[in-house]
Amino acid sequence: MDLKLVEQLLALMKEGGLTELHYVQGDVEVRLARQAAPSAAPVIVHAPAIVPLATGAAPITVPPAAAATTSAPVDEAEYFRSPMVGTFYRRPNPESDNYVDPGETVQPETVLCLIEAMKVFNEIKAEFRGTVLEALVQDGETVEFNQPLFKIRK
Repeated sequence: MDLKLVEQLLALMKEGGLTELHYVQGDVEVRLARQAAPSAAPVIVHAPAIVPLATGAAPITVPPAAAATTSAPVDEAEYFRSPMVGTFYRRPNPESDNYVDPGETVQPETVLCLIEAMKVFNEIKAEFRGTVLEALVQDGETVEFNQPLFKIRK
């Protein structure tokens, strides 16, 4: 067993707030799990055909602007945040269209993007209904845990 690989996987779990990780490459298979901290709305991240991952991240509500004296409508948008550290992709491959674009309506099972971590592409799903207002990250950018990826109005 390669202890350095296990240490890297444990570090990835800690950085991304992951509770479970299943890594397969060739004849090497590692499955790691830990108890999750209690969370009101757990996020489930699905990797195509290889690795289901779970995190405790949840979309965070954006507080309304401090201008309480104006009669402007309250912005009911939320930032959809990254459940893990990795490389962000808005489309499944370079020849395809983006998973979602501003103005599109998303459902809980709608794939918003891919995040690649340790050569595994993880599908990131919306997990709630809403309308995409803005994509905040470009293809190929490295994203951090809890970094805003999309602005979505519920």
